[in-house]
Amino acid sequence: MDTEEAGEAAEFTLPRSRLANERLHAMVPGGAHTYAKGDDQYPEDLAPVISHGRGAHVWDVDGNRYVEYGSGLRSVSLGHAHPRVVEAVRRELDRGSNFVRPSAVEVEAAERFLATVPTAEMVKFAKNGSDVTTAAVRLARAVTGRVRVAICGDHPFYSVDDWFIGTTPMPAGVPAATTDLTVAFPYGDLAATEDLLTRYRGEVACLILEPATQEEPPPGYLAGLRELADRHGCLLVFDEMITGFRWSEAGAQGLYGVVPDLSTFGKALGNGCAVSALAGRREVMERGGLRHSGERVFLLSTTHGAETHSLAAAMAVQTTYAEEGVTARLHALGERLAAGVREAAAVMGVGEHVVVRGRASNLVFATLDEHGRPSQEYRTLFLRRLLAGGVLAPSFVVSSALTDADVDHTVDVVAQACAVYRKALDAGDPAPWAAGRPVRPVFRRYV
Repeated sequence: MDTEEAGEAAEFTLPRSRLANERLHAMVPGGAHTYAKGDDQYPEDLAPVISHGRGAHVWDVDGNRYVEYGSGLRSVSLGHAHPRVVEAVRRELDRGSNFVRPSAVEVEAAERFLATVPTAEMVKFAKNGSDVTTAAVRLARAVTGRVRVAICGDHPFYSVDDWFIGTTPMPAGVPAATTDLTVAFPYGDLAATEDLLTRYRGEVACLILEPATQEEPPPGYLAGLRELADRHGCLLVFDEMITGFRWSEAGAQGLYGVVPDLSTFGKALGNGCAVSALAGRREVMERGGLRHSGERVFLLSTTHGAETHSLAAAMAVQTTYAEEGVTARLHALGERLAAGVREAAAVMGVGEHVVVRGRASNLVFATLDEHGRPSQEYRTLFLRRLLAGGVLAPSFVVSSALTDADVDHTVDVVAQACAVYRKALDAGDPAPWAAGRPVRPVFRRYV
């Protein structure tokens, strides 16, 4: 590391954030309420604690301003404090947020959601993604009378509940008997999935997966899963936490034209407000209701699932997407950003090491070492340089509040980071530029 770089690295410190993180760890296990927000995901002593945000920018408690990506773990797709959403929330708060009986807002919110996602016939709202994915699994088990759940093993996260967490590198506290009921299939491989369903013939209640992630589904794949589920008597469940709104207003199912039995939405649905949704076929969903003669299913029952202000936020989000073409804007911004980052990386000689992946509306980046392998050490170096340049980017997932100037600034900072990346590659050791312990994966067995 040359003297100028060392000076720049030393100058960028976050003393107030560091103290706030220490206070958090003293009171909150992990120092955050979501593992993906933990300070272990950032370079040592460079995990900003946020004071406030507006649009595509956030300010930390040290007074630094950043262009922010992946806002709210992909939930804030319109930008922070979006006027339309804020006004809708404020209006309902003035009228009361929770009652002993359903509110009129619940009627309006359900109608709006089902109009936005016309492939669904019924919907039930909750607060978190885990609420609704676990409800989908329970419902599938009740409808089919089967106990096994087949998850796509190539997708990183479905729920905080035992049926999924037991399959991760952090299974402590989950009985093995529960984990044994969850089996995995690979994305894009219909033959392997059919083999799995044949091996556990008559035992699998559902196939659950994200319909798309960093790669587009192979031609015919989702339709093939639909056919397999029908033939083997299990339900097809799409986890649309990320694909919902970012792929299209109607989610991936609306874009690709394959209708699941059940689907789950969240994240972008509330633009940061806590709201999620379980949606699906009436015949299946009604098993959790009152208008059937069969055994009842305890589907979802949440005190705060229908808070008026969160449902109002969801309606405002859906209206904004429809009237302002937000999905198209997310794709356009992502394409501009991806092109700029790829060019900057190529010019600096690290085009094969700093790699942008994914759909334009949902970009991530990989940091690869001199052998082309994923490297947490190089990720640390890269994140440190981005932070020092005023870019907070655990991913490159865009919000519609970004401006062209924000994207141009990001590309400039990426270019500076890539110049340092090249020096580290030439030295064969990123440690001097990482300046501390490497960032860590969320799922790991030990601290």
